[in-house]
Amino acid sequence: MGLKTPFSNSLTTLRSRDLILVEVWDQDGRTGWGECVAFSSPWYTEETVGTAWHVMESFLVPRLLGETIDHPEEIRERFAAIRRNPMAKAALEGAVWDLWCKESDRSLSQSLGGTRERVEAGVAVGVQGSPAEMIDQVRRRVEEGYRRIKVKIRPGADIEVIAPIREAFPDLPLMADANSAYTLEDLDYLRRLDEFRLLMVEQPLDADDLVDHARLQERMETAICLDESITSFDDARRAADLGSCQVINVKPGRVGGLAEAKRIHDLCVERGIRLWCGGMLESGISRAHNLALASLPGFTLPGDLSASSRHWDRDVIIPEATVDQGWIHVPRDPGIGVKVDRERIAEVRVQSRRFPG
Repeated sequence: MGLKTPFSNSLTTLRSRDLILVEVWDQDGRTGWGECVAFSSPWYTEETVGTAWHVMESFLVPRLLGETIDHPEEIRERFAAIRRNPMAKAALEGAVWDLWCKESDRSLSQSLGGTRERVEAGVAVGVQGSPAEMIDQVRRRVEEGYRRIKVKIRPGADIEVIAPIREAFPDLPLMADANSAYTLEDLDYLRRLDEFRLLMVEQPLDADDLVDHARLQERMETAICLDESITSFDDARRAADLGSCQVINVKPGRVGGLAEAKRIHDLCVERGIRLWCGGMLESGISRAHNLALASLPGFTLPGDLSASSRHWDRDVIIPEATVDQGWIHVPRDPGIGVKVDRERIAEVRVQSRRFPG
């Protein structure tokens, strides 16, 4: 699916998005949908669209075919023998959640324990050509009603970007996302971000640097948010024990599915860590899963839950996701609560496989 505008961060620029959609059937012909949010190249994590397809096709799908599943939480244990590959696992688990909720005549939000009928919508703004272009992008998103703006930063495009945005929007809920662009040697420079009253700085250091993030958080007033560092409940527990962050961005695909995301939510509520639900430039299918997760009570910060029209000329769901004065409604119909647009999928599909057969 082609992006309406290129999306850039400290590591890459995307102009289109390859995604894997998963549809599962039960013996009565009902279906559920999931989505694999891996990227085409391994800039975000080691998973890619190609590796996820291989792992699902050769290892994960055979563990589900013809099996009786009483609850989606069983999927995590069925996949335990396959190491890592959380996005491949989450795609299949998400489809089972959708199907199970439809069979139970319950919304996904309700089944996960969601308490909200609508959630605050935030949006990410990629690195643009100049501070003036960044300000223009931010202004457009503010006018569209988004309640929190995330700005991508990198060395050489950080203070120079954040300072004019903060000057132009002194009261805007603003955060910066570094995508691991810095090291602990940049401590003194990163501390300069404290003067801009940011909600948080997301993933300033490498994904493996929980200890260094703890050292950085000790020296910074601004809350550190972890993204790529948290791929499981145990990662979140270790980060909490070390004091590596004050905020965690939960993405179901990154942590292996909704059941693991719910475990992380419960831990963070207990430990006083704030939460928000991140986005992965996904289609409306994954966004519907994210909205259900974001309706849980611990998700108190606006997530990357933008309207379908933010990225796509036409999404693959009906109705498309919309933002109304900064809020986005959580689907309440059974399952993920939206209809899949099969006609649109046929237009953008480049490869498919049906199991068995």
